[in-house]
Amino acid sequence: MLAFLMAAVLATAFTWVVFRRLRATQQRPLSQIVAAANDLPAGVALSPNDVTMVDWPADVAMPGSFTKKEDVLGHPLIHSLGAKEPIVKRDLGLEGSGIGLSTKIPPGMRATAIRSNEIVGVAGFLYPGSHVDVLCTVNMPNNMGTITQTVLQDVEVLTAGQTIEPDPQGKPQAVDVVTLLLTPEDSQKIQLATTQGVIQFVLRNGTDTKTAEMHPARLDQLVPMLKPPVVIARNGKRIPVKAQPTYVLEVIQGTQKTVHKFNAADKEAEKQ
Repeated sequence: MLAFLMAAVLATAFTWVVFRRLRATQQRPLSQIVAAANDLPAGVALSPNDVTMVDWPADVAMPGSFTKKEDVLGHPLIHSLGAKEPIVKRDLGLEGSGIGLSTKIPPGMRATAIRSNEIVGVAGFLYPGSHVDVLCTVNMPNNMGTITQTVLQDVEVLTAGQTIEPDPQGKPQAVDVVTLLLTPEDSQKIQLATTQGVIQFVLRNGTDTKTAEMHPARLDQLVPMLKPPVVIARNGKRIPVKAQPTYVLEVIQGTQKTVHKFNAADKEAEKQ
């Protein structure tokens, strides 16, 4: 009996607490804010059929929300919205700023399209919103060799092909053109790079915004034998000597194979 009485008291107390909270929630004052009437893609200019009013607790602030439909009509959406999702200022572009991709370009920035393929586009794993570094491989003039230099760092991808929203399932997609969000100065740099060498995108973590100090990668760093020897002059200064080409002679005698290597200096010595 004692256990039964204790259980009855606890159940009554629990029911009373829950009832009080539910009653407080039902009596909570509500206000109405503007929301999307249905699923809306980015870039669409809002019309009266695209918006509706939804209830929202008056004591819970929604920064940037609107209480009148007229305040959002005609503005383009920068981000896609789901049905009944509140519309806030950060989701809207300026009225008359255009539709589609132009709504995603902040003032002072430019959208620059670059040709891509499966290799340049990181095997199709470039999505709108990805961040990349841009590398350029150039053949230097006057036989100075080939170098690879990081031209731009932490660049945002606006579109992959004609897609301005990432695939929810994250499926890779090979595209011919990638559009980048750049400053006017960086737009000039990347256009010059595309005419002078080969462009390569390097995918990076979207939260990594650090800029690294990069130096050009040279061919002699990959193949040490291409480094010219250094001769020390009498005055103590190092004078680099132009590297001589290396010749490889492969001799096959029956089942035996012999490889001989010699450079131009050895060749001249043989002639003398």
